[in-house]
Amino acid sequence: MSDSGQQSNSPAGVATGWRREKSAPSLPEVHRSILIPRQAGFWRKLFAFAGPGCLVAVGYMDPGNWATDLAGGSQFGYTLLSVILISNLMAILLQTLSLRLGIATGRDLAQACRDHFSRPVGLMLWFVCELAIAACDLAEVIGSAIALNLLFGIPLVWGVIITALDVLVVLYLQNRGFRLIEAFVITLIAIIGFCFLAEIIFSKPNLPQVFRALVPSPQIVVNPEMLYIAIGILGATVMPHNLYLHSSVVQTRKYEQTSEGKREAIKFGTLDTIISLSMAFFVNAAILIVAAAGFYGKGFKVSEIQDAYHLLSPVLGVQVASVLFAIALLASGQNSTLTGTLAGQIVMEGFLNLRLRPWLRRLITRLIAIVPAVIVTAISGNTGANKLLILSQVILSLQLSFAVIPLVMFTSDRRKMGQFVNPPALKIAAWMVTVVIVVLNIKLLADQFGLTALLHRH
Repeated sequence: MSDSGQQSNSPAGVATGWRREKSAPSLPEVHRSILIPRQAGFWRKLFAFAGPGCLVAVGYMDPGNWATDLAGGSQFGYTLLSVILISNLMAILLQTLSLRLGIATGRDLAQACRDHFSRPVGLMLWFVCELAIAACDLAEVIGSAIALNLLFGIPLVWGVIITALDVLVVLYLQNRGFRLIEAFVITLIAIIGFCFLAEIIFSKPNLPQVFRALVPSPQIVVNPEMLYIAIGILGATVMPHNLYLHSSVVQTRKYEQTSEGKREAIKFGTLDTIISLSMAFFVNAAILIVAAAGFYGKGFKVSEIQDAYHLLSPVLGVQVASVLFAIALLASGQNSTLTGTLAGQIVMEGFLNLRLRPWLRRLITRLIAIVPAVIVTAISGNTGANKLLILSQVILSLQLSFAVIPLVMFTSDRRKMGQFVNPPALKIAAWMVTVVIVVLNIKLLADQFGLTALLHRH
């Protein structure tokens, strides 16, 4: 898998190092469609660059993360807040690398893999990535179906089928311009944020304990049950498809294709990422804080979303608490399906250089997720749905290493990145985070499949 050393034609000084010439951009219908004003001030430019970070942040507050946050808060109080903070910092670092790759090379991560690896390796990475996107879609389908069931009493099977209709919403938004998609996503994030801000006020958490819990406790490592949930939080935080998504959507901005233009795009893209993922941190922390304040110490060990919904209003003594929780869940599920659409399109176009109409691509991904969801919810109801939610997180954990390692490898290669290569300190931090993620995900998978118990027996 050696590089052929072909010369890139980029005017911004990107060096050699790719096996193939750069192909057409991903998401061609919106590529460089949002103008960046040249002479504008800081705040106007930040607003122009803002948006891709919000699309990425959605993946960090999707229904798949809720169960681990609920379990952590209800069983161990505020202690695991530090784990959510650490995982969020890791996510910021990796998403920053993703946008650097997209801006510096003009390739998204899927295209970069296709242009670097041999065709068999590229096809293997594509297949694993498609599996992960389908698994992620599965979590979002089930999350939305559970929310519809809690809010309106719609049976889970019908809720799963109803979520297929979001194909029409995505198609409509894509035809109206990329800024409208970003505005829709930001609106749903604002709804989620408002709901959880209200939940925190209702739950009256112990604020000194909350702030103390942001510092990691040795207890997390010593207590096996706590460590298991901590690994679950860390392992399920970084979404592999987000790394593909971010490296592409930053290219919707029409910044100058010069060294200065790209450097400015990286600076404002990084700020956008930090601000957006801080919102994701608030939502995940809020779920854990509400579970800690409402359930911990009262004998409620909550790990399923439905249990949290039914207990919230009685425990907090506020009738609207459960309704707000379900509204936030519905907004989270719908938001995540929308960004999953874009990620699916980017991955297929990038790895295979294959163009499908967005609605057709969406329908394929949606059917892959809906068929198992309908079968399981029809046969085993809520219990099966929750088990399917956990399985989707295991599949995501499996795929993560296949996205993170190439990303860090590419952005640390001067031949590929030129002057935008990771500085030494960033390179060391990136590889350290990669090792932590790989080890934790192996541990999480071993626990899920019971391999640890098997090894102890032998």
